[in-house]
Amino acid sequence: MTTVQDASNVSSLFGAGAAKATKNGTKETEDRFLTLLVAQMKNQDPLNPLDNAQVTSQLAQLSTVQGIENMNTTLQSLATSMGVNQMAQAANLIGRAVLVPGDSISPAQMEDVIGFDLSRPADKVTVDILDAGGGVVRSLDLGPREDGVNVLAWDGLTSNGAAAPDGAYSFKINAAQGGQPVSSTALHLGLVNSVSQGSQGVQLNLAGNESVSYAEIRQIF
Repeated sequence: MTTVQDASNVSSLFGAGAAKATKNGTKETEDRFLTLLVAQMKNQDPLNPLDNAQVTSQLAQLSTVQGIENMNTTLQSLATSMGVNQMAQAANLIGRAVLVPGDSISPAQMEDVIGFDLSRPADKVTVDILDAGGGVVRSLDLGPREDGVNVLAWDGLTSNGAAAPDGAYSFKINAAQGGQPVSSTALHLGLVNSVSQGSQGVQLNLAGNESVSYAEIRQIF
């Protein structure tokens, strides 16, 4: 896995080797086909020569193979270009906070953000803040909420008004519309330390050894 700390020299992560290999493969296919065709014509039976239709059919097959390989080369070039652009964009997020899937929370500043993505509007939304043992330390009634991303901050207080001790907490979203559950995705805030390019595409490496896909970003702060 390759890790970068800024957007410079991003293009060095991607070589032109794949396109070059494909080009060489196309040339080898052409040479092999023509060699076989010439050999076939040289060794044909004079009393039963090759039919023009057969030669035309074989040339058409070569053209089809060339077309497929050229299309593959184009797609590989496009994928490489998109990867370079996405890597550069992701590198610009280093030092920024992003809202990504996750349910961890803490009373500490920048770790107290609660986010959720509703699949559709809800007329009743509550958030339960849980301690490490799964016990509810605070329940927040948010009332109705629109679909999409919603964000709020926990004030760090428990249900009795006392400050919650430092530590790791989590939260659970409960949403309903007309008494029917509304699906949601819990979101939390993470600080981008670096970005990586791996087999799963561009990854954001967040504080706390968390890693998420670039595509999972819901909001940037």
